[in-house]
Amino acid sequence: MEDCSTDCAEALAHGQLRRRSDRGAMTDAIARVRSARTLLFVPGCQPERFDKAAAVGPDIVLIDLEDAVAPADKSMARDHARAWLNGGREAAVRINAIGTTWHEDDLEMVSRCGATVMLPKADSAEQVIQVLGRADRSVVIPLIETAAGITSAVSICAVPGVQRVAFGSIDLATQLGIDPLNREALLGSRSMLVLASAAANLAPPIDGVTTSFADPTVTLDDFRYALRLGMTAKLCIHPSQVPTVHQAARPAEDEIAWAKGIVARADPSGAAIAVGGQMIDGPVLERAKRILASAS
Repeated sequence: MEDCSTDCAEALAHGQLRRRSDRGAMTDAIARVRSARTLLFVPGCQPERFDKAAAVGPDIVLIDLEDAVAPADKSMARDHARAWLNGGREAAVRINAIGTTWHEDDLEMVSRCGATVMLPKADSAEQVIQVLGRADRSVVIPLIETAAGITSAVSICAVPGVQRVAFGSIDLATQLGIDPLNREALLGSRSMLVLASAAANLAPPIDGVTTSFADPTVTLDDFRYALRLGMTAKLCIHPSQVPTVHQAARPAEDEIAWAKGIVARADPSGAAIAVGGQMIDGPVLERAKRILASAS
């Protein structure tokens, strides 16, 4: 009986340590997802590129099992992703959408690995809840890229456990029959994600890809536009885009100087005061603090 009690106690202690470890890993994953500026896609069928993608320094390596992988290569790509994740590396995985032949196997793999999951074609809160229930050790990023997803953005963002959403601009533009480069046509969709995220207290949305990567000024201009709308991260498809986005994500020196001045002069009580002809109140101070946080 004594030996059995000892064994049970050791098993219980091991289980508690594992749960604490899982909670710690989840907390770290949430922090990475919420603070990320860049998520760099790498095809799951090209494992020789996984380490190269990580070496570029994106905030999150995003192994793609969906669009970048041909149907015949899906199982092989999943195995490559599993092997890389089981080697102790950190990455998110874009799995195949609900209803596809490969979704269940993809979901089982990422759930076992505890990897962050990007769910494509996230059309409803119910779909996201379903995936969260299966991937309880993972952070789930809904990729909203359909008209149904955009019109369900408020309920998707409100799902407990969602930390951030991403915008699939190319797929949405295809469904709507518009040019994905037409910012005016997609303005309402981007703004919907920004508003829905803020209402649910999520991190700001992740903007979609820039398909042109030969000229860094195109990526830079696209991301600066997204920043003006309230998006603070970007899906990248080429390593050269990562430093460009990181550069743009840092506030300009004049913004940093302004924010430092506001924080230094603000009334500690929170009362509104006038400084240099500008009224400084709570919202102005909060914006200044966010700028300084982004700069650091």
